[in-house]
Amino acid sequence: MKQHTDINSEECLLLTLCCLDLNDDRISDIVNLLTIVSDWKYFTKLCNDHGVAALAFNNLEKAGLLGKFPVEAEAFLRNAFYMSMSRNARNMRMMQECLDILNCEGIKTVFLKGMALEHIVYGNCGLRQMSDADVLVDHSVILEAYNRLIRKGFTPLPVKSVFHRPIIAYYGKHLPSLIKDGFSIELHHELFSRENHYLTEILLSTAREVNISGRKAWLPEPQILFLYLVWHLHKHEVSNDSQLRLYTDLVVMIGKYGNEIVNNRLVELAGKSGMNEILATKLWCLREYWETEMPGWLMEYTEKWRDTTFSEKFIFFLGSPKENPVTAGSGSYREKFAEIQGFHRKVLYLLGDLFPTLSFMKKRYKCDSALKAILYYPHRWGKLAWLLGRKTGG
Repeated sequence: MKQHTDINSEECLLLTLCCLDLNDDRISDIVNLLTIVSDWKYFTKLCNDHGVAALAFNNLEKAGLLGKFPVEAEAFLRNAFYMSMSRNARNMRMMQECLDILNCEGIKTVFLKGMALEHIVYGNCGLRQMSDADVLVDHSVILEAYNRLIRKGFTPLPVKSVFHRPIIAYYGKHLPSLIKDGFSIELHHELFSRENHYLTEILLSTAREVNISGRKAWLPEPQILFLYLVWHLHKHEVSNDSQLRLYTDLVVMIGKYGNEIVNNRLVELAGKSGMNEILATKLWCLREYWETEMPGWLMEYTEKWRDTTFSEKFIFFLGSPKENPVTAGSGSYREKFAEIQGFHRKVLYLLGDLFPTLSFMKKRYKCDSALKAILYYPHRWGKLAWLLGRKTGG
């Protein structure tokens, strides 16, 4: 693995384990790193914070390296692995129930994120840690799907305001989560920005039908899924809510579907959708920190478009995934507001933010009484005016 003087041995071991391809060179790197890692508490904390503890354990076990480091660290990783296996198996059982319900209505259900990646690259054995399930449903039938699941015992998370209830399918990318027996599912109707809705249509229309325990489901084609994962990672980063597992998803996707993903069409889609810098920066990270092989023309593309300041940000993120500055700012709110179609829906959305429910206010501002929560309404109105009126970066 390429040496980086500003990455310590614990962080370097973490990066080396974030893969599925354990070739001889990588195993040799892991063996060498195991001899110099000293802060195992820090290492296991990083594995946990970045959501890759299960994968790290699996790779150490496959390489025959268990017992080569402290038993406390091994026990921590082993427990995370079995917890992930159990959670993912539970999620899959519940997802099968959802498929039974939606298939009866003829609703096409495309797996996204962890649920898709478990089947496409990780092998459906708990290596890709996930807390809930995400699926894509065509916007024309999403309310039908949502209400059908509710009638079958799923409970929706409460909306922020009564004003938002009539427009839940017209703001954001997904409807409020649905919960049943500890399982959570999000129905998405949009994946990219509104002006790039055609990318969502491509993912939906090109998804291939598969059989999951006797049930119809759909999995995205690798290239458009890869581009969506790049976009999804970027949105998490600007909101200070990212993990190394999202980079690992890109690493393992290219590792398995390199030729299907890396071609001129990928760059064309990124250019058409205004994602050149985002894609180039993520590809540069894969090459710089995972030594992912890329053709010369793609290396030229990354050098032309990448954010040249990102290396420092990535290294800080590597050691402190929960302490990165939020960069979205007021622009994120105004972007979401601008994407709402229809003047009347914009009005309802604003009213909902101005007058959220008391239960929301108590939770948002950590109030133990309704009276205290009410006192925060003027604060909220002022902040909303600031968000809508402020220039990005101003």
